[in-house]
Amino acid sequence: MADKTAAASPGRVTLWGIEVFVATAEERSISAAARRLGASPSAVSQQLTNLETALGATLLMRQARPITLTPSGEAFRRRAEAILTEAAQARAELAVAGAPALTRLRLGVIEDFEADVTPRLLTRMAGDLAECRFLLETGASHYLHDQLDTEALDVVIAAEMAEPADWAEVHDILTEDFIVATAPGAVDSARPLLDQLKGQPMIQYTTRHYMGRLISTHLAQQNLRLDHRFELDSYHAILALVSAGTGWTILPPLALLRARRLMPHLDIHPLPFAPLSRRIVLTARRGILKTVPTRLATDLRALLRQIAEETDVAPYPWVASSVRIASD
Repeated sequence: MADKTAAASPGRVTLWGIEVFVATAEERSISAAARRLGASPSAVSQQLTNLETALGATLLMRQARPITLTPSGEAFRRRAEAILTEAAQARAELAVAGAPALTRLRLGVIEDFEADVTPRLLTRMAGDLAECRFLLETGASHYLHDQLDTEALDVVIAAEMAEPADWAEVHDILTEDFIVATAPGAVDSARPLLDQLKGQPMIQYTTRHYMGRLISTHLAQQNLRLDHRFELDSYHAILALVSAGTGWTILPPLALLRARRLMPHLDIHPLPFAPLSRRIVLTARRGILKTVPTRLATDLRALLRQIAEETDVAPYPWVASSVRIASD
């Protein structure tokens, strides 16, 4: 860290200065860029000054809130992003130069897979990449994508959140349709489901995470304003409250399958309005890891099919229609 935060000699364009510029341009804030890069705001500001001095141009309007790019900054940003992509590829190629196999893989996986899927996937990968050291991080989709964007991770398996960046290669894993979970007997199957849900409190997945925002946006698009007293970021906590009769919730099937012990205490229903789905994808930087992302995606889909065959879905008839594994 000391090497990065130390001020570079004015007049030189450094790779670190370019990284600082891109982070500031994306975050539109020096303090936010500093947090992202693990540097101090003063060090970030100094690097920006050094870069502008070296280029002989003002790149950022730092007095604006949020910070904005000048026309020169907009032009340089395109070059800067290309430089960072080339640098990442060079680092990856040098890391494996002269080696018969990949030596390190930083993998991010959504929490939905951590109990049943991730351990078995890592076991498969350990056999295929015998010389590789694996660094695993689990978390919410938006966090993992941010980590990939800043090159803190090499591959992420998470919900698709937006159009992929130009530098990304994306492999489909599965698509799942959101469903409703209620306490047993909480609704009458002979009556309209939505009318009954409107009279009961909803337990909302937190809108601080992408999935919660996805659900909230979809409800707004249906002109639905549903009362909710709880907004949580834990599938298990949400489903425990639902099973206790505190309310009902909307979640994807993978979230429900993570809490199998609660399944006997839940009733599952399709959404009583327009369907909502999410795609789980594997994303990596194009061309950096050669064939590894494709092989990893193929292994993951095969593993999911195997788990599906091993699982007795008779108690969960909604799984077959709600979860669709992508083809190879």
